[in-house]
Amino acid sequence: MWKDKLKGYTIILASGSPRRKQFFKDMDLEFEIRLKEVDEVYPPNLKGSGISDYLAELKAKALQDSLTDKEILITSDTVVWHKGVSLAKPADKEEAVSMLKTLSNGWHDVITSVSFTTQTVQKTVNHTTSVKFKDLSLDEILYYIENYHPYDKAGGYGIQEWIGLIGIEEIKGSHSNVVGLPAHLVYETLMNMVD
Repeated sequence: MWKDKLKGYTIILASGSPRRKQFFKDMDLEFEIRLKEVDEVYPPNLKGSGISDYLAELKAKALQDSLTDKEILITSDTVVWHKGVSLAKPADKEEAVSMLKTLSNGWHDVITSVSFTTQTVQKTVNHTTSVKFKDLSLDEILYYIENYHPYDKAGGYGIQEWIGLIGIEEIKGSHSNVVGLPAHLVYETLMNMVD
């Protein structure tokens, strides 16, 4: 049914994220990777899902003109939203430490937007998952950063890594969303697009 419905379509994932690639493989999706560098700058007035929606659509714009009929381009962006601030990927160790100290002993939102683009249509969906960290010690934070180098992850952590296993007390929403893709929404949206 899933593969039958998508027969004749080419799914294009515009992401270099190994986690997103793995989700597509685990979902039995046949896909190809197509990448184009995009300067991920957004208007300062945007907040929360407005940021991730904008960036997912910006990534799609860079490739939309190259799409042929029956190609569906999938782009995505994840924002860690905490106390009215977007925590992007940390630039260095100091910034990663600062982010994890900020997230320690409290809740934050992980928002992932996914944009589905064809030659003529664009549909963007997003999902928010709330995550609660325990009170992380500086030793725990340093151990994680020094051993896992989370500089490619929004908020400076990966839920599937050591810090997530020992530090996350509770989540409300999709676990796969925090890893990097709301897989259930990808499935639903693709199924609806090819009706």
